[in-house]
Amino acid sequence: MPDNLLPNPSTNPETLLAAEPEVDAALAADAPIASVVVSYPASSLAWALLADEAWGRGATVESYAYARVGYHRGLDALRKAGWRGVGPVPWSHEPNRGVLRSLFALRRAAEAIEEPGEAERLTQFLDGADPAAAEAIARG
Repeated sequence: MPDNLLPNPSTNPETLLAAEPEVDAALAADAPIASVVVSYPASSLAWALLADEAWGRGATVESYAYARVGYHRGLDALRKAGWRGVGPVPWSHEPNRGVLRSLFALRRAAEAIEEPGEAERLTQFLDGADPAAAEAIARG
């Protein structure tokens, strides 16, 4: 009998989210981010971009709120794709980037409003999903 009954994260398959061609097309057409969110509210990428836009304006609390929605939409998508709370969500798979960017934006805003427990938890989640994601997002 094994000593550890918890699943081994290294044995969990990668979670690969489905592409969002409509969202990609709207973004490529330079539609305002808020209108993309209104048209595709389930898109964690659209929410992450809205969080980034708010962050760029110095609207930290707004950014936090948008990133929180993107995070929850991302969790919904991950679960729908078979994710069970652990395992890789690779940055290299472009459709995964919305949820990873939402995690990053939420962590950034949580740090800014001095919510250290949340920031630490989000860092662990992001690093567990893909250790290279945070650096890739920070590079832009």
